[in-house]
Amino acid sequence: MKTEQRSWTQGRGWSPASSVPLEQSAQLVLLFGATAALRDSSLAESIRKFYPSAYILGCSTAGEICGTQVADDSMVATAIHFEHTQLRTAQFSLDANPDSVQAGEFLARQLPHSIDGFGGGPQQKLVHVLVLSDGLGVNGSALVRGLTKYLPEGVAVTGGLAGDGARFGETLVFKSGAAEKGAVAVVGLYGSRLKVGFGSLGGWDPFGPERLVTRSKGNVLFELDGRPALGLYKQYLGEHAKGLPATGLLFPLSVRTKPGETPLVRTILAVDEQEQSMTFAGDIPEGAHARLTKANVERLVDGAIGAARASRQAAGAVAPELAILISCVGRKLVLKQRVEEEVEGVREILGEQAVLTGFYSYGEIAPFSLGEQSELHNQTMTITTFAEG
Repeated sequence: MKTEQRSWTQGRGWSPASSVPLEQSAQLVLLFGATAALRDSSLAESIRKFYPSAYILGCSTAGEICGTQVADDSMVATAIHFEHTQLRTAQFSLDANPDSVQAGEFLARQLPHSIDGFGGGPQQKLVHVLVLSDGLGVNGSALVRGLTKYLPEGVAVTGGLAGDGARFGETLVFKSGAAEKGAVAVVGLYGSRLKVGFGSLGGWDPFGPERLVTRSKGNVLFELDGRPALGLYKQYLGEHAKGLPATGLLFPLSVRTKPGETPLVRTILAVDEQEQSMTFAGDIPEGAHARLTKANVERLVDGAIGAARASRQAAGAVAPELAILISCVGRKLVLKQRVEEEVEGVREILGEQAVLTGFYSYGEIAPFSLGEQSELHNQTMTITTFAEG
């Protein structure tokens, strides 16, 4: 595997961050950028000129990661040349069909379970799926359910939901050569020599009583303990309630459906004053138990380091060559000027040889650990590592 990174800012334009010119040989480019930058057709065209043979997969963000640097209003392109791995891609428009489960099912069915090897060689099995989705018009939990329904056993899905800073105005996915609203795109990776690791951890502290979800529909929460959810939530937020939905990133919900299970954290995407409801990035099932959480800076950084350790262990003896870091916008808002500490912590675990790229998102997709089902997470640091053994 060979990689090359370029970053762009308004002030300096494109700046190569490595010295291995891939150009024609890159098969995949991961492109993460601010919403306005991704909308700029001239920037998209420059990427296509840099890597004319590559499939470009990307999305808008709430912050871009390049190495151990975190930037806003920039764009990061990571080009990848695989020596022994092949790709298949698929796309879906939520504008044409807003059903997130059907979106996942369609995308999974577009990825064959195995393909012919290089030069007609032995069949190569699907080993991993990377997904990027619109961050506002999707139910991330439903999307993951649809994807995993038709994938082979043991094939994990990792990725995330596009961001738009703390604005929650418009999110974009870059596919088929252009940035689009309401889009979902996947890349399937095939080859026995590809080693994939992943890890996902949070670091939020619960507070207040655990409450029963008494009325909800999918990812829309109406009532907790029989009371209007939004009003109850505002009582806990106090003066922070004025800034909803953005301030809700600082106080996500922890949700569990069974006693003793690891709770999933859910982030607010929108509020409805008339309905007194809140829309989250993933499901809030009726009968589940929900509890508010708040930030602990040290535990957030420790969570990122723990996710790195888990991804390193899952990959086995092969050192990671590429790591995709997807962390939640809520973590970035809490960490503020210390945000690069969580990325630096990941670097210490994965080693200097690993190229780091990624973004701050509206939702993260990964299993909790090796052998478990992929889930939508919020407020976590999710890491996916790749190496060719």
